[in-house]
Amino acid sequence: MKKVILGATAALALQACNQQASDKTTDPAAHEQSAAPEIGDFGIDLQSIDASVTPGDDFYEYANGAWLKSFKIPDEYSSYGSFTVLAERTENQLHSIIETVSAGRAAPGAAAQQIGDFYASYMDVERINALGLEPLAADFARIDALSTKADIAAAFADPDLGAATPIGVYISVDAKSPDRYAVYLTQAGLGLPNRDYYLQDKFADKQERYRAYIEDTLTLAGFGDAGQRAAAIYALENAIAEAHWEPAKRRNRDLTYNPKTLDQLAAFTPDFPWAAYFEAAGLSGRTWFVVREDDAVRRLAGIVAATPTDVWKDYLKFHLLRTHADILPAQFDELNFAFYGTQLRGALKQRERWKRAIDAVDDGLGEAVGKLYVEEYFPPQSKEMMEALVDNLKEALKERIEVLPWMTEETKTQALAKLENFTPKIGYPDIWRDYAGLSVVRGDAYGNAKRAARFDWDYDVARLDAPVDKTEWGMTPQTVNAYYSPTRNEIVFPAAILQAPFFDPHADAAVNYGGIGAVIGHEIGHGFDDQGRKSDGEGKLRDWWTSEDADAFQTLADEIGAQYSSYEPLPGFAVNPELTMGENIGDIGGLAMAYHAYKIALGGEEAPVLDGFTGDQRFFLSWAQVWKRVVRDEALKNQIASDPHAPAKFRVNGVVRNMDPWYNAFGVEEDQALYLPPDARVEIW
Repeated sequence: MKKVILGATAALALQACNQQASDKTTDPAAHEQSAAPEIGDFGIDLQSIDASVTPGDDFYEYANGAWLKSFKIPDEYSSYGSFTVLAERTENQLHSIIETVSAGRAAPGAAAQQIGDFYASYMDVERINALGLEPLAADFARIDALSTKADIAAAFADPDLGAATPIGVYISVDAKSPDRYAVYLTQAGLGLPNRDYYLQDKFADKQERYRAYIEDTLTLAGFGDAGQRAAAIYALENAIAEAHWEPAKRRNRDLTYNPKTLDQLAAFTPDFPWAAYFEAAGLSGRTWFVVREDDAVRRLAGIVAATPTDVWKDYLKFHLLRTHADILPAQFDELNFAFYGTQLRGALKQRERWKRAIDAVDDGLGEAVGKLYVEEYFPPQSKEMMEALVDNLKEALKERIEVLPWMTEETKTQALAKLENFTPKIGYPDIWRDYAGLSVVRGDAYGNAKRAARFDWDYDVARLDAPVDKTEWGMTPQTVNAYYSPTRNEIVFPAAILQAPFFDPHADAAVNYGGIGAVIGHEIGHGFDDQGRKSDGEGKLRDWWTSEDADAFQTLADEIGAQYSSYEPLPGFAVNPELTMGENIGDIGGLAMAYHAYKIALGGEEAPVLDGFTGDQRFFLSWAQVWKRVVRDEALKNQIASDPHAPAKFRVNGVVRNMDPWYNAFGVEEDQALYLPPDARVEIW
C-alpha cells in the first residue's frame, strides 16, 4: 500500500523551563504512588536478573539472563520481547473492539460498518477458499492484455492494480521545501528483503528457497512451464537487485535528494515511458519530481526496456499472488508462510487468523480503529505525565548542547533553535482521518484490500497542491513504536507504547526515565544523528553546520562506528555500523539525555534505595529490560542485513559502556569485558 512517508527514524521536541518541568504534579519524579506498578514493587522485573553474571562483563545478560534462559519463543514468532508483550496486549484489546463492531449492523459507510465488514471478510476463509482465484481474474486479464512497454509501465503505477514495480512512486513532504509535498521516485521491485539476499553467497540457501517458492506459487496457480517461468522471474529480480543501492547508502539524505523536471527525467531515462506511468498514477501534468536513488532508477529503467513483455507479465502475476496470499485460498497462504515466515524468519507456526485480520484492518482503516482504541484504553493522565517527561528531556538536551566541548557557539545557536522548534505528539492525533468514501464490502476480502490501497493513494495525490498537514500522524495510536520526522521536526509517541515496561504511571521515576524517557531521548537524538542533523529547525534539508563542527561530529560518529563494527551476533553476520549509525547515535545520546533529565526531575534530591538498588542502578536496569528479546537465527540474519537497528543485546551493552554513570552505578572495573577507558567512551550529545 502506498502511503505518505513522514520521516526517517524517530526523535523529538522543543525546549522547556527546568523549574516548570520539575514542578508538575504529574511528573514521574514524584515518588508517591497511588497504585502498585505493573511490574514488581517499583517497575523492574527482578526475576529476570541473572545475578551470576557480572554487570561489567555483560550487562544485557545480567539484567535479563534469567528470562533469556527460561523463555521459549512461541512457535508463531521469529522473535519475542518487550515490544511483543505490548503488541499482544494491544492486539487482544483491538480484538475485543473489532469483534464487537463486526457483530453489529452499522449504517453503510459508517466507521463501524467499514471496520466490521473488513474484518469479517478477512476472517471468512470458507468464502475465500470457495472463490479460488476468481477475485484476481480481472487483474490477470488486464495483465494478459499488456503488449507494449508503455502498457507495462502503466501497470506498474496503476493503484487499481496494486502491482509490483521496479520503480516505485510515493508522495511525501519535500525535504528541501518542507511546506509542500513532492512526488518521489525510488528503487523497488524485489521479493527478498534487499539486494544482499540476491548477491551475497551467505544467502545462497534463501536464494534457492525463493526460486522454489516462485515455482510452487506459479504451479499452484495453474501456470504451464512453471519452472522455466519462475527462473525468468528470479533472473529479472536478480538484475533489479544488481541495480539497487545497498541499504546503508540509501540512508544518506544528501544522496537521495535528486530533483528533476519531467524533461530532465525523460532525458535521464530515455527508454522509460513516463507519460504512461504518470497517467496511470493520476499524476499527469506533474512536471517536477525527486529521484531518490538516481543511478539505480536509471538502470532500472533500462531493465524495463530490455526485458521481454511476457516476463514482466509473469512477474506482475506472481507478485499479485505473493502480496495477497493471505486473502487467497489457503494453499497460497501456506506457501507464502512456509517461505517468508519459516525459511526467511524462522517462525514455526502461522499466526492465528484473527491476529492477521486485525493487522489487515489496521492497515486499511488504522485511525478509525485507533479512535475506538484510545477512547477505551488510553488514560488521559498518561498523556499529561508524558508531557512532563518530554519537557525534562528537552531541557536536558538544551543544557547539554550549551556545554558541548566539541561544538562552536555558531553551530550551538542553530542546534538550540532546532531543539526549540521540535514538536511532540503524544498518544493520538488531534484530528482523526475521515474514511468516508472508502467502500468496504462484506465477503470481498481481495476487493477491500485493493480499494483501501486506492483510497490511500487518492488521498495522497489530492494533497499535492495543498499545504503540508502538520496534524498528520505517520503511525496509528495502536502502534507499539515511536518515530522522528526530519521534514516536520517532530517526535511522535503512539498510545500503545505508553505502557509498562516502557512507561508506568505508578512505577519509580528512575524506571520511567530509563524506559520511555530514553525512548524520548532516542527520538530527540534522531534529530541530531548523522542524517537527522542535516535538517534545520524548520525541517529543511540544508547544511547549517560549520565545517569545523561537521568534522568534529564525524570524528565522534566514526568512533561509534568502530565500536559497533566489532559486534558479531552470529558467525559471519557482523553489525553494519553504517546501516545502524543513526540508531546507535540515537541510543547513546538518548540514554545520556534521559539520565540528565532524571537528575533534573529529582530536583537535587537523592533517589531512595529500593530493594537494594540505587536510583542509577534502576535507571540502567530499566533501559536493559525494555530491550530484552529472544530471536531465532534466521530472523537475526534478516535483521542484520536489513534493519537499521542493532540487535537488542548491543542496544544495551554498546550504549552503557559509553556512559560514566553506568560504571559508577555498578562498580565496573578495568578487567571486565565491557570496560572502555574513559578516553575511548563516546559522548556526542
